[in-house]
Amino acid sequence: MTIFVTGAAGFVGYHVSQALLARGERVIGVDNLNTYYSPALKQARLARLQQQPQFVFHQLELSDMAALAQLAVQEPSITGVLHFAAQAGVRYSMNNPAAFAESNVLGHVSVLEFARRLPHLKHLVYASSSSVYGRNTSLPFRETDRVDEPGSFYAVTKRAGELTSSTYSHLYGLPQTGLRFFTVYGPWGRPDMAYYSFAQAISHGKDVTLYKGEALARDFTYISDVVAGVLAVYEAPPPVGEARVLNIGNHRPEPVRYLVQLLERELGRPAKLRLLPRPEADVETTWASINAIHDLTGWKPTTQLEDGISRFVSWFREYEGLQSAL
Repeated sequence: MTIFVTGAAGFVGYHVSQALLARGERVIGVDNLNTYYSPALKQARLARLQQQPQFVFHQLELSDMAALAQLAVQEPSITGVLHFAAQAGVRYSMNNPAAFAESNVLGHVSVLEFARRLPHLKHLVYASSSSVYGRNTSLPFRETDRVDEPGSFYAVTKRAGELTSSTYSHLYGLPQTGLRFFTVYGPWGRPDMAYYSFAQAISHGKDVTLYKGEALARDFTYISDVVAGVLAVYEAPPPVGEARVLNIGNHRPEPVRYLVQLLERELGRPAKLRLLPRPEADVETTWASINAIHDLTGWKPTTQLEDGISRFVSWFREYEGLQSAL
């Protein structure tokens, strides 16, 4: 089969592409390789994918509908679309909302327009976010919860994507699943994520900025668990014309301060903490109910935070060239 993966040089897209290639699929990857975080990291991921003969790469902007339409004509054998490309960053969305509107709203529409022109499409799976739960205070977060009070513009764009997908399923018969990811972490991860930036700060003796409050916690979900969940969901499409959303998380919120302690232990250095008030755009706790995805596919996460952070730090030391320093 030929599967189209957007954001293939990104964190989740890279790992999912690797898994698809390992099981013999042909993967067409696209990415714009933007500079929101280090393009060198994206190029390093991409170079590993390009070692596989079944991987084809196109650098393009998803908002370029003409380029995607041409690709649909060139590749009519595509049977699946896995859409992970997006502008990330909750706080960054407050500074540059236009980038989020272009990538996450117009880009999402472009992918749907592309998908509805594929004659053999079986399933479109796309990345949503736990951020859509916004100011909801009922824990754990369930797919049936109200999501009409977003706490950031990033969340607005992700919820807009869910609504747009639902409409396209209704109008054009596209079977779709949106996955609300909960704080994905692991090797080859994003440097703008807290666990990665904390590791960089600790290893270089710089301040680790934490938000005040003992209840600050995240549902950290290890990347290999996420990949297994994505592939399990992909193999279980909804009926034609239906759209659904599913949480994909660890179902276990962990205090952010415990994350810092684990990084200190693995890196062998103490953190220099700098406490600040929590921004309005950041929620205090995230916690995923995963009953729906488990009932559908049997999937459940298996990686404890202690093991996941150990694996991340092992990769981090090698990638950042810190082996000799530590």
